[in-house]
Order: sequence, then structure tokens, then C-alpha cells
Amino acid sequence: MDYSEVIHKTLKEFFGYDTFKGDQEVVINHVLNGGDAFVLMPTGGGKSLCYQLPALVADGTAIVISPLIALMKNQVDVLRGFVNGNESIAHFLNSSLSRQEMDDVRADLIAGKTKILYVAPESLTKEENVALLRIIKVSFYAVDEAHCISEWGHDFRPEYRRIRSLVEEIGRAPIIALTATATPKVQSDILKNLGIPNAGIFKSSFNRPNLYYEVRGKVDAEKDIVKFIRQHAGKSGIIYCLSRKKVEEMAEFLCINGIRALPYHAGLEARVRAENQDRFLMEEIDVIVATIAFGMGIDKPDVRFVIHYDIPKSIESYYQETGRAGRDGLEGICLAYYSYKDIRKLEKFMQGKPVSEQEISRQLLNEVVAYAESGQCRRKLLLGYFGEDYPKDNCGCCDNCLHPKPVFDGREQMRLLIRLIESLPEHFKVEHLACILAGTENAMIKSYKHDELEFFGAGAPRDERFWCTVIHQGLVHHLLEKEIESYGLIRVSDEGRRFLENPWELQLIEDTRYDETDGEPDDDDDEAVAANAAVRSGGGADPVLLPMLKDLRKSLSHKLGLQPWIIFSDSALQDMSILYPITFDELKNCQGVGEGKARKFGEEFLALIKRYVEQNEITRPDDFVVKTAPGKGATKIFIIQSIDRRMDLEDIASSRGMDMDELMGEIEAIVATGTKLDLNYYIEENIDEEIVEEIYEYFRDEAESDSVQDAVAALEPDCEEMEVRLVRIKFLCEIAS
Repeated sequence: MDYSEVIHKTLKEFFGYDTFKGDQEVVINHVLNGGDAFVLMPTGGGKSLCYQLPALVADGTAIVISPLIALMKNQVDVLRGFVNGNESIAHFLNSSLSRQEMDDVRADLIAGKTKILYVAPESLTKEENVALLRIIKVSFYAVDEAHCISEWGHDFRPEYRRIRSLVEEIGRAPIIALTATATPKVQSDILKNLGIPNAGIFKSSFNRPNLYYEVRGKVDAEKDIVKFIRQHAGKSGIIYCLSRKKVEEMAEFLCINGIRALPYHAGLEARVRAENQDRFLMEEIDVIVATIAFGMGIDKPDVRFVIHYDIPKSIESYYQETGRAGRDGLEGICLAYYSYKDIRKLEKFMQGKPVSEQEISRQLLNEVVAYAESGQCRRKLLLGYFGEDYPKDNCGCCDNCLHPKPVFDGREQMRLLIRLIESLPEHFKVEHLACILAGTENAMIKSYKHDELEFFGAGAPRDERFWCTVIHQGLVHHLLEKEIESYGLIRVSDEGRRFLENPWELQLIEDTRYDETDGEPDDDDDEAVAANAAVRSGGGADPVLLPMLKDLRKSLSHKLGLQPWIIFSDSALQDMSILYPITFDELKNCQGVGEGKARKFGEEFLALIKRYVEQNEITRPDDFVVKTAPGKGATKIFIIQSIDRRMDLEDIASSRGMDMDELMGEIEAIVATGTKLDLNYYIEENIDEEIVEEIYEYFRDEAESDSVQDAVAALEPDCEEMEVRLVRIKFLCEIAS
């Protein structure tokens, strides 16, 4: 039956689109006609419509099995919005619901009002839920993020293995499996485990032509990230880190450097996670720093960059996470930082796991290393990993294509490799073959007696990493193949045998070798550290420029009727006389200078410095010292977020095990970096208005510095020290920032 007319009408009426994208229409028709389906569609390709639209058209309720609660809520809200707030049309069933909410969901399901029900795999296994679903009409089952079924997928979930048996228990209906990332091996696992070997296969291209891919060595990555974000000011981005601790530290580091950023990871309270996610979606912040817990199903089309501070554990993870950039088809920059030290760290984490799991993880990690260190077109490598050919040799939109690496004619090397593989009675993995050719002895080589082969060491003095890159390029050129069922074992293709008999010119790329000292400071970093120390100690200032800056500050203070220290502190002027800033962004790198203070007072100082630099032909530092975060990063982030949410200071202190004096010290340190905090809500509730005015006027008209002790001495006995500290912070944020 052809459902074209009804699905086009539904597409326009409910979703507001005139045409379908890619394979969406043929998938929807297939499902409505009762067929099982496997849908492989990259992030941003419109997977969700493939089950949402047929759910609205079909008779009964579609059961969508989804792994993330945040994803369920997001999609349910979207669906209810399409149908003018009809709460009954879509529901989710998971552990976050109260008893009353569960009863409401049951009532709507039994009444036949609900067209689509999102279920967590864990919830689907509960007996009471299975009993409920058995008495309703199920139109079809949609298994979202279906790669979770396979141990070779990047997000394996054992609960997904039970889906087929639960479908049989509830009642068979068409099954549609959907994923954005699946290698041929993962696809095979999905079809086999769900029991749908004859499903219609619908694959969209993995190519995202608007995405730019780049890998950088992990040398002073934090500083590099700040520079990158400043070059893309005002644009939305995601930074992925592997650990919760690093997420917190990175978020604080960005905030201190004037970038609006918040953390997101599973260790945060659910409410805080939801708030941070919403603030990102509503563009109240520019950057979210997250573990992999963030992003699945989040519909934000204008994410302009995705940065991997830590290299991910698999190509699938990397591809899906980068896929969150540029979903609107416009600019999307995918930047990853790589150090082989990080790979070794991930390998250590595998220890203690079952041997089979270690083997899988190690193989997936080896693919990441091959990608990161390759000099080939990154787009070609990514698409090849997922079984898709990219016809061009140069995509023009990755670092390797824009800055090509040296090439060499690899005919002899490839022939040697193919002869080795053909000579072996069994198939082996990339690393084992590379070790034979490089002449590297290890336990496995000796156990197979491969150190006695004529090919052992035949590829020396090239090392095993060189031969690994040759093998990976042989796969890309289709001279070699990987066995799907015995994942990772290498064999020679028919094309490879033709090449062995009659070799043709084969241009192979000399792959990138990242320095083993990645992550350690270089000479430039030492200079930056020394400059930073000089600034903090008051040394290293330009002896001619510094007095000129102080004279300008004095003149401006008379003109504006403000104390000189309010305009810029001495430490800020010392920074200026070392770093010679000539733009507002550069000025913000100076100690205690935030966005507001730079814009309010900076113009004349920048003009003076620029003239001085030009007249004296001064060579300015190439890179400005990025502000570093003091210790207790998570605490500072928590304080900033809590004040934004207008929490009482006593509650903030209590939740962090502090007394008020310690908390005030933290707040004062935050404000000293140039970060603005709005404490008016607390001050208005706790300090008499006349006292606030008296302290405020003292700092504005009388104070020669921002010293609390001097203020208390001048105002005694009218004001308490805590009142002075609070109003001083208010003054600094409103006038002196």
C-alpha cells in the first residue's frame, strides 16, 4: 500500500516540512506496510522522523526503546509542541516518573490516546510494564541508538540484548532499528540479535560535507582552546573530556578567561544538568564542557564547533560526537587533541576487565590511533571505517587535505605485506602483521613461531607503527579486507591479489608522528610561565611605559571623579606594561580586567600602548598569557552557578562545608579575576539600605584602595566587616569592572 499522500499531509501538518530528507519517505512507507527495517543515518540526518511520523499515522501505539532519559523528555516535549500541547499523544516511561505520573501514562495508553511511548530498556524489562504493554495495540517497535546492542558498538548496553525476547512476550510487531554509527560488524550484530535478518536496509551517506576535521598535538591544549574559542567568539560549541574532574576544571578555566561555559556530566544533580543543558540550548552560555553523557538526541542545529580535549575510545564515539556540529548544514569545526600518552592511559583503564572486553576495546582504540596519526584525508578514513567509499583523494575540508603530508611510492612495501599475509595459514590482526615485518619480538610472535619466518624483520628498519599505517592504507585502497565476523583479522582482497601479480603505482602517505613529549611545556611555555611569574611579583614591567600608564590613570580618575584604583589596579597596569595589549580581547588577559572594565576604561590605555609600541618598534609577545584557574575549580564553578541561581550564601557555604569567611574569600577571588557576580538579591535581604549606601559612597568617593581593613577602620562603628565585604564586591562588580 502506498501511504505517500497521508504521510506528506502529516509531514506538513505536524512537522511543518514540505519535503522529506534522504531515505525518510521510503523508510516510513516500508514500516507502515509492516516491514522490519534497519536505518543507518548520520547525526542530523533526520532519524527520529522515521519513527515519529509513522507512529502518528499507524493504528495503535509505537514503542520507542531509547537509552537516555534526557533524550526521551526532549523528544516528547517536541512532539507535544507539534500537536498544540496535546499531553496524551506522547509519553515516556522510566524511573524518573512519580506514582501519579505513572498512573496517568497507563490511563492514556489503555484509552488509546498515546501514539508514541518512549521506554528505557531497563523499564521495558519490568513485569508490570510488560503486562501493561500486552493489553494495548502496538503499531511497531523502534530501537533507537541500536548500536548499543553490539559489544563492538561505542555504547554497549547489555539490556538491549533482551529486546527481541521481550518483543515476543509483549506481541510481535514490525521492528525498526536506528543508529547514526554502525560498522558492518555492528550492523550484522544488530540484525542477528533483534531477529530481523530480512529487514529492509536503508543506509544514508556518512559524509557531512560541511564539517571540517583536524587533529592537533596535545601541547598546551587548554591555552590553544581559549585562543580558538576567542577566534570564534559568540558561536556555540561543545568540548568533550573523558573524566568528570577534567570537565569541571575546563569549565572553570574557560569562565576565568571570559568565556561563558558550564559543565555537564553524570555526577551533577539531575536538576543542575537540566539547567545547564537548557542554558546552552537557550544560548545563555556559549560552550558546554561535557563527558559523552551530553548530546544524544539534543536538537541544537547551530553548534559551530566540537572539540575533543581527550581523544575518544572509538571512531564511532568520535563520529557521533562530531556529528553534533553544523546540523543545519552550515559551518562545523571538529577539532581533536591527540597524545599517545592518552592512549596508554586508556589502555591501563582496560586492565582488570574480562579478556574479551579488553580485546574489543584495544581494537577500537587502535582504530582511533590510526585515524589520529594518519596523513590521509580524514573524511576518506571516516567513511571507509563505516564501509562507505569516498571517491575523491582530497576533500578540501580537513587538515591533511589542506596541508598534505609527504607521499612515497609504496608498491614494494604493499607487495611485501600482501606476500606475508598470503603465506600465513591463518589470519591475524594489524599489530601482529606489523610486528612480523618490523622484526619486533613479543610473546604472541614467539608462540606462533613467527620469529622464524623468512618475513620476520623483512620490513626493517621501519618500525611496527610504519607498517600499521601501510596496512590501514591498504584497507582504504581495497587491497586488504577485514573479516566481519572475526573483527580485526586482515586478509587479502581480490584487488590485492591482482596488485601482487601486476603492481601499479601506489602513492602512500608518510603518517604524522606526534612528539612523545606531547603535553609537556616547551620553551615558549616556559617563557609564558616566567612572564606570568614576573607579572605577579611586580617585576619585568616596562620602566618607561608603566609610569605613562599610571599618569593616564590619574588623569582619567580626575576626569571621571573616580579613585585611580577603581579604573585599573596596579597589577593590571603591570600586566599591560609586559604584554603590550592593543585590542580589547588582549586587554582582558591582564589581571583583574574583565569584559566590562576593558570596554569602560580601556580605549585610551590601548591607544597609548599602541603608540608606544609603534614608536619604539617593540616586538610584542606572540601569545598572551592565558589566565590560569586557582585551585578548587569545582568549588568556584559551583559558587558562580549558585549565585546565578540566587541561592543564599549560607546555603552555598553549607553545601561546600565552608564557613562564611571562607566563602567570602572564594567570592572575592572570583571577582578579582574580572568575573562579575550579582549579589544584590542577598544584600537587599540582609543589609539595611542606608548602610549599603554609606559603604558604597565610601568606596566611590573616599577610598584610596579597595582595602577592607581601611574601610572598616574608616566606617566604625557603623558597619560590620561582613557588610563591608559584601558591598565592596557589589561596588567592584558595578563600578570597577
